[in-house]
Amino acid sequence: MPSKKMEKALNKQINAEMYSAYLYAAMGAHFDSENLDGFANWMKAQAHEEMTHAMKFYTYIVETGGRVVFEAIEKPPVNFGKPEKIFDEVLKHERKVTKLINGLVALARDENDYATENFLQWFVAEQVEEEATADDILQKVKMIGEHPNGLFMMNAQLGQRGAGAAQSGH
Repeated sequence: MPSKKMEKALNKQINAEMYSAYLYAAMGAHFDSENLDGFANWMKAQAHEEMTHAMKFYTYIVETGGRVVFEAIEKPPVNFGKPEKIFDEVLKHERKVTKLINGLVALARDENDYATENFLQWFVAEQVEEEATADDILQKVKMIGEHPNGLFMMNAQLGQRGAGAAQSGH
């Protein structure tokens, strides 16, 4: 069973994951308002994935005899700008989440909480993937610049993510 300090930190991470979902949903709404449905699809799928991450923490806390405590979720921005700026923000956000996960691992190690450290290893690996994906998309969007044909192609590519997962909730 994690210590109360570890439990509090895990609950804080639930909030961070839910904020990530909220942020990506807001980015998706921005892209929908710009008629970039593929970019919007990618963001909505990402929002769904972040909620899944939050629920992994929820389940772990419950399974280890802890108590899940929810806090208010910060309101995300409304206006985001061009795709390059948005994916730069996505990469910065994922790097922030990586630091949060690494902090949880450090706390688990400090407390000799091997079960929690083991649980967190999935998130460590996931963050490597999250950062790499965000950086890959950012680099492609930078190459495209303001060229409509490239943006159209990127929109189509990002629209393939999840084969409807964002719309269906699966």
